[in-house]
Amino acid sequence: MAEKSYDVVVVGSGPGGYVAAIRASQLGLKAAVVERSEIGGICLNWGCIPTKALLRSAEIYHNIERAEEFGLKVEGLSFDGAKIVERSRAVAGQLSQGVQFLLKKNKVDVIVDNGSLSGKGKIRVEADGKATEISAKNIILATGARARTLPGLEPDGETIWSYREAMVPKSIPKSVLVIGSGAIGIEFASFYKTFGAEVTVVELLDRVLPVEDEEISAFAAKSFKKQGMKLLTGAKVTDLKKSKSGVTATIDIGGKTETLKAEKVISAVGITGNIEDIGLEKAGVKTDRGHVTVNEWCETGVPNVYAIGDLVGPPWLAHKASHEGVMVAERIAGVKGVHPMDTSKIPGCTYCHPQVASVGLTEAAAKKAGHEVKVGRFPFIGNGKAIALGEAEGLIKTIFDAKTGELLGAHMVGAEVTELIQGYTIARQLETTEADLMATVFPHPTLSEMMHESVLDAFGRALHI
Repeated sequence: MAEKSYDVVVVGSGPGGYVAAIRASQLGLKAAVVERSEIGGICLNWGCIPTKALLRSAEIYHNIERAEEFGLKVEGLSFDGAKIVERSRAVAGQLSQGVQFLLKKNKVDVIVDNGSLSGKGKIRVEADGKATEISAKNIILATGARARTLPGLEPDGETIWSYREAMVPKSIPKSVLVIGSGAIGIEFASFYKTFGAEVTVVELLDRVLPVEDEEISAFAAKSFKKQGMKLLTGAKVTDLKKSKSGVTATIDIGGKTETLKAEKVISAVGITGNIEDIGLEKAGVKTDRGHVTVNEWCETGVPNVYAIGDLVGPPWLAHKASHEGVMVAERIAGVKGVHPMDTSKIPGCTYCHPQVASVGLTEAAAKKAGHEVKVGRFPFIGNGKAIALGEAEGLIKTIFDAKTGELLGAHMVGAEVTELIQGYTIARQLETTEADLMATVFPHPTLSEMMHESVLDAFGRALHI
């Protein structure tokens, strides 16, 4: 049988991989995807999407608990953990089928095998011990990443959970210890706290959500503590002893130790790229600290071999991967006007309660970069829609270059900020100045008005504070 040949072969079908293949096919290139596991990758099946379904259940439950605030009466409120998980898995399944449909619609071949580089323009595909080769003029590696583990804290699927086990609990544990306070850790902390678990978060750095603006991080931490979460910062778990009832953790906090008992532990200490068993060394593809090394065009240094998404390092975001996939496909096809990735224009979102969202530089990073800054702030308590929603706790912060009026960064905490951040993202992409934003008319009554007021405040023109 003749060896199959393609213009583009993508190894991995996550949000970077499947989008790259679809875009390549749209541009007239013969494309294929090699996927060893589930179409849609981790994000769709075990990450971004199913966690949002879980958190939606938590949000509704939280709002019903507050029913009396809105003049409503609800009796006998309870939850069915199994059905919450079932709904989450159904959402993931529906979208996975949707991606398969899109690949078929766009005439992308799907090869369900393990894929690895096996020579110039060659990919070895293997399933059930049988191996064949396909050839490709261009190869895009999009194998994603997995949860990083620490010695002594390796997930066992029972007592110590990774995100996979945390997403499909058999029941809601009475107590949870979350190690790591990035987006994954805080989202799970928020979910389990809403459904009644005692939650303790341990963070090695000096604050939770450490990549966020310090002021936003502090605001979120205050809210988490108000909800009853225990936050231990500047701390690390030095020992875990398992028992039938759970674990006893030894925690070092600034040289002092304390012990804490919990039914379950969720390890959320970061991720590392899936660089193993895909032929990188043989092909001469360089790696650094668990990720493939690429330039601004996602080129690996090996001719016609590209790498995108979580495989190449932070920010580990699905929308970043998708954008890189489109960029690489268009560059391969010779599309004019393609621009390299600018990670400073990629928004980040955390779907805890309250939500957190940001784009661009933090205040500290802007100052460190040498900018003279003007900073604007607007609290949710000053917004009519926020008060009407019963969501008056939150903050919108904007950072401008004092000399040029460039929007350097925007940072938010509060209700629905993950939907609002796109406004500032568009502003940064269009290189909008403070004058443009101040001249923009925002609709009333909306949460988005706060975005306008924060800009006005940066230049001493706020109206409602």
